[in-house]
Amino acid sequence: MAQRILLLSASRYRDSPYLAHALPMLESALEPLLGLKDPKVLFIPYAGVTFSYQQYTQKVQKSIQATGIRLQGIHEVNKPDQALFDADAVLVGGGNTFRLLERLYTLQLIEPLKLRIAEGLIYVGWSAGSNVAGPTICTTNDMPIIEPPTLTALGLVPFQINPHYTESHPFDHHGETRLQRLNEYLALNPEQKVLAMPEGTALRVDGQAAQLLGEPNCYWIRVGGIKTEVKSYQPFNL
Repeated sequence: MAQRILLLSASRYRDSPYLAHALPMLESALEPLLGLKDPKVLFIPYAGVTFSYQQYTQKVQKSIQATGIRLQGIHEVNKPDQALFDADAVLVGGGNTFRLLERLYTLQLIEPLKLRIAEGLIYVGWSAGSNVAGPTICTTNDMPIIEPPTLTALGLVPFQINPHYTESHPFDHHGETRLQRLNEYLALNPEQKVLAMPEGTALRVDGQAAQLLGEPNCYWIRVGGIKTEVKSYQPFNL
């Protein structure tokens, strides 16, 4: 089976409620499950840091209630790796990317996730959950509050991702812009490119076919800070 992936830039867009803007995209990604009697959908809350995994799971469940999907937090099961093999879909929430990746390695879930996604497990992530879908988490916006064994991530797509991309820069702020920070990464990794995803956007992958959803448009950023706009809803191949 072909991989089926939805990567959201953020859990909110402008002043919308939590995940509200993403519900149509989420329902479309999970459409193969809607006809099943009792689909098994896991939620991975490991990016959450200042609230409990149970609180996080309940928050997401409440936000997607309209889809009819019932979540099970992966933290609730005794054998999380086995739970992945039993699941039909997995949702991976945002928070701190370093904490998320550290937990995935510590619990030995990286390889089972990659295997199951290749077999057709539906993967939906937002923010940190989107960051770990790239080859590495080197283009996350998060602080390294904990050290994972490596920065190598799931590699579900062959390019780096920068969720929450913005070009906002306060008048009296003297720190680097997001584009400058990404250009630093590309200066040391010139063979890579980064998909810069403003809030409100998502990447949908079906097999080797992909397209960007939502608004505004996203950007490819290459070495030298070369920025190319990518229009939403135009298909491209991975």
